[in-house]
Amino acid sequence: MNFLLSMDYLCPKLEVKDMMELLICEDEFRQKQHEAMVEMLEKGELTTGRGLNQESSLARPGATRWGSHHTTIIRILSMWSPTIQVLDNIFDDGTDLKSRGSASSLVDKMESYQFVFIAQLMKKILGLTNILSHFLQQKDQNILEAVSLVKSTKAKFQDLRESGWDGLLEDVSSFCVKNKIDILNMEETNHRSRRVRHPVTNYHHFRVDIFCQVIDQISLEMENRFSESNTELLSCLACLDPRDKFSNFCESKLLNLAELYSCDFSSVDRMEVKEQLQVWIYEMRTNELFSDIQTIGEVCKKMVELKVHNSFHLIYRLIELTLVLPVATATVERAFSAMNIIKTDLRNKMGDDYLTDCLVCYIDSDVFRSIDNETIMQHFQNMKTRRLDLPKLQS
Repeated sequence: MNFLLSMDYLCPKLEVKDMMELLICEDEFRQKQHEAMVEMLEKGELTTGRGLNQESSLARPGATRWGSHHTTIIRILSMWSPTIQVLDNIFDDGTDLKSRGSASSLVDKMESYQFVFIAQLMKKILGLTNILSHFLQQKDQNILEAVSLVKSTKAKFQDLRESGWDGLLEDVSSFCVKNKIDILNMEETNHRSRRVRHPVTNYHHFRVDIFCQVIDQISLEMENRFSESNTELLSCLACLDPRDKFSNFCESKLLNLAELYSCDFSSVDRMEVKEQLQVWIYEMRTNELFSDIQTIGEVCKKMVELKVHNSFHLIYRLIELTLVLPVATATVERAFSAMNIIKTDLRNKMGDDYLTDCLVCYIDSDVFRSIDNETIMQHFQNMKTRRLDLPKLQS
């Protein structure tokens, strides 16, 4: 989940896609990287040792690989000199005017203070979300650990906003000095556009318009996705974790879970589930057949196998609701992958509703294959009165 963050979203001027398309001179790039490493070793800026200073390349950011942007930013910053040199060579020696123009434009933008500032900011932000992102993509998720990571990530973003400005500015200045990029005076007026009636200082532009605004927007998005009620729900679900003989079991939280799903549990059910929980947890902890179970899904299977799911039908219903969470997590990434297949160049202007409908049909293709075309046509016919009746398909 490097959720919500993409290089195009944070800084559309970076044009990373164009850069990747230009840097196809792989042999030349490796040679420049090698020369830069040799120079740094001679100056004592790199240490030698087994496994150190391995050859690497720029990582192409992927729309469906949520951690790829963090790697791309790190690679660009660490291989800055070879990247600039290759782009310069493309401009000097290239025969294609478009490539030469793109290379020149990229160098101009990259060797600007704003580019470096946003790149360093993105590296910090993506670094904070990277651990949580990888954790949420694991198949066997520890829900309590996920809740703890969410809270820690929120706290780190707040800490970055309140006390991370000076550290970021030092990193940017150090990088600019090292790579001979002009450092802006924060007290000077920022000349962004002649249309701006009230000019602002560079300090206001970089701290308020970029630094604070980006962090606030991401924090707000995290709060919407991981609100207090959502994290409370996750804590309730974690109470059914069977590891260590259901060490996370909490009767009050599971009763609260039944309250949250009031549509699935009537008032009578919510009264009955309390007694079932007391008997059920005793059965789970004392029955040897459940001693080696590690996941909630295995608990569900074992209950059906032993035919105890009928005796504890309300507990079984709680477990079914709990098992929905990993499916929903996986569906998000499947939807991102499917979007690249559905939204082609020929269908790049489709509306959001139509795109959503197409994605549902593609993702749940197994379900839709079981529905014959005649049923679909008749359903469409009966939605409203039409001038003509659709003819029945010939079998």
